[in-house]
Amino acid sequence: MSRLHVEEWGSGDRVAVLVHGITADSSSWWRTGPELASQGYRVLAPDLPGHGLSERWDSYTLQAMADAVAEAVPARPALAVGHSLGALLLAQVVDRLQPGKAVYVDPAWAAAPPDGGAMAAALRSQKDWDLERIQQVLPRWEAQAQQNKLTSLAHWDDTTLESFDGFAGLTPDKPAEPSLLVLADPSHNIPPQRAEELRALGFEVRTVPDTGHVVHNEDFDGFKTALQGWY
Repeated sequence: MSRLHVEEWGSGDRVAVLVHGITADSSSWWRTGPELASQGYRVLAPDLPGHGLSERWDSYTLQAMADAVAEAVPARPALAVGHSLGALLLAQVVDRLQPGKAVYVDPAWAAAPPDGGAMAAALRSQKDWDLERIQQVLPRWEAQAQQNKLTSLAHWDDTTLESFDGFAGLTPDKPAEPSLLVLADPSHNIPPQRAEELRALGFEVRTVPDTGHVVHNEDFDGFKTALQGWY
């Protein structure tokens, strides 16, 4: 088993797995975890390698991080939810985890853009953010989410960005389990034409209006509405 820190909420008979995105950690799910626990789940949210309280590696690849997630949580959870990078990693191991249902929140499935270096630099620059800057950039986030962001950035190893070097994008297979896409509005990761292609492939697609990339922190009530019938 990989030595990832795993945050837990609840003690129900059903297991839910939550996988966060780049720069974040398990605290990204500070409202989602308790909500699922209130519905009878035992919720497990690992900190990805190089994030939160999990171990740091000398180097990172997407496959190695996906393997670490699969090793850190039990197989066949009732529900698995991944956001951004977490949704990419979940898609890579969903056939091994075999969740009853899978939810992908604004997944990072698109190929790295030509200016990928500029994007990486922008993400690295977040390491210098203080709470005031976070409040300016993310004004719709609740105070606790803003504080969590500050802490997660302090713990984040920005070497993890190297895992996207040469990433050509992910084209998922037809899902074997009920699978939901919850998208930001607008979604830069899954534009409308791509969303229609994924819907035709067998994914249900729902959008939370007027939200940024971290949908569950931008509008948690809207996120809950998008999940109706899925937990």
